[in-house]
Amino acid sequence: MHHALLAAEIVSDEISQQRETNHDVTAVADQVAALDPVKDSDRLWELVDELGRAQQTGWQYVEPSNHEAIIEVLPPDTGTASVDDSTMREKIHGGWLGRIAGCNLGKPVERGPGPQWTRAHIKSYLELVDAYPLRDYIPKTDEEIDGYVFVECWPRTTRGRVSGSARDDDIDYAILGVHLLDKYGRSYTSEDVGHEWLTLLPFLQIYTAERVAMRNLIYGLKPPATASYRNPYREWIGAQIRADAFGWTNPGAPRAAALLAISDATLSHTANGIYGEMWAAALIAAAFTASNAREALSVSLQHIPPHSRLAEALRDVRLWYDAGLSWSDAMDRVDDTYGHYGWVHTINNAAAVAAAVLWGDGDFSATIGYAVQAGMDTDSNGATAGSVAGVFAGAESIPSHWVDPLEDRITTAVFGYDNVPISDLAERTILLAQHA
Repeated sequence: MHHALLAAEIVSDEISQQRETNHDVTAVADQVAALDPVKDSDRLWELVDELGRAQQTGWQYVEPSNHEAIIEVLPPDTGTASVDDSTMREKIHGGWLGRIAGCNLGKPVERGPGPQWTRAHIKSYLELVDAYPLRDYIPKTDEEIDGYVFVECWPRTTRGRVSGSARDDDIDYAILGVHLLDKYGRSYTSEDVGHEWLTLLPFLQIYTAERVAMRNLIYGLKPPATASYRNPYREWIGAQIRADAFGWTNPGAPRAAALLAISDATLSHTANGIYGEMWAAALIAAAFTASNAREALSVSLQHIPPHSRLAEALRDVRLWYDAGLSWSDAMDRVDDTYGHYGWVHTINNAAAVAAAVLWGDGDFSATIGYAVQAGMDTDSNGATAGSVAGVFAGAESIPSHWVDPLEDRITTAVFGYDNVPISDLAERTILLAQHA
C-alpha cells in the first residue's frame, strides 16, 4: 500500500527539522518514542503541532521566510548583463537538454533510504564497470552484481537504453515553471502556483514538501500556511528543483531570476527551502554571461540571504575550491560539515551542485558526472548541475552521446504536456525570455 502522509513519518521528520534549527524537542521526542505509530496516530498529529511551538536557543542565522523580509536582507544587486538573441536561444536550449540529461543520468542511482548508492557505493560500482569518473550514462551489466541494486527506472536510464526522457518530477517542474510564466506572466502569485498544481499534477507523483503543500491546498489552506502547516520538509530540496524556468527567462539578470522564484517556493517551503530555489535560479541566470563557473557561483551568492546556512555552505565550497582541494576531498568536507542533514535537504545537496559546477568548470560531462557521483539526491543534482552546464555550453556544444538518446522527446506527468518535443519547450522558454 502506498501511504501518502503518515503521522509517524511526519512527526519523526519534524523532530529532525526542529533539531536542525536549534529547537528543544527532547520532551516531545520522548513522548513520540513511547507511542504506537498506527494506533496513536491522532496523538502523533497533536505532537506535530506541539513541535511547532518549541523554543529556539542560540541561533546565529538570519533566515526570513516572508517575501519582503527576504528582499530586505539581500546584498546589493550585482546588475544585469545583456545577452544577444542567438546566444540566448542556444543557451536556453542547452539548459533544457542539460537538465534532462543530468536528471536521467542520476535516476538509476538515486539514494533512497538506507545505505544504498552513497558516494562511496557509486564510486565502487563505477570502478567495477570501468566507468569512473562518470562521463556518460551509467552502464548496467547484463548479469547482476551483488550489492548493487538499481532504482527500478534503470531500463530507461542506463547507457544504451535511454530512448527519450524518462518521467521525473525534476523535469515536470521545469515544464510547470514555463507553463506558469506563460499563463500568468511575471506577476504570478503563490496561489496561481497552487491552482496549477491541483489542476495539472497527480498527487502521488509529487513528494515531501510538495505533497504536503498540495494536501494543505486541498484542506483549504492558503500560502504561505501551505508551506508551514505540518510540513517537516519545508527546507528540503523540492523548491530548488523548480528554479530553472526563472533562471532561463532572466538571462544575465540573476537578481530578477531569484526574486521571480520566491512566489513559487513560498507555496511549499520556508527559509533555506526558499533560498535554494532563489540560488539555483540566480546561478542559471548568471551562467548566461559569466566568464567561468567560479564567477557564476560568486554572483549567485549575492542573491540569497547572506547570513543563512545555505549561503554559509556555498561559501565553504567556494573556499575549498580556491584552496586547491580535489573534488573528492571537498566532498569529504561537505559530508563532514553538512552530512547531518537528510539526503534530500536543500543545504547539503546545494553544496554538491556547487562543487559539481566549480570542479566541472564548464565541462558539461564532468559537471553532471560530479553531481551524480556525489550521491544524495542524484537525479535532482544532476538536473540542476546539467541546467547550469547546459547554459554554459549551449545546445550545440553538449556532447552528442548525452543528447541523441533523448530523441527530442519528453515524458511527463504534467497534464497536457506528455511527449512534447524538448525543442518546443525550449522555444516557448525563449519567447518568455525575449518578452521579459
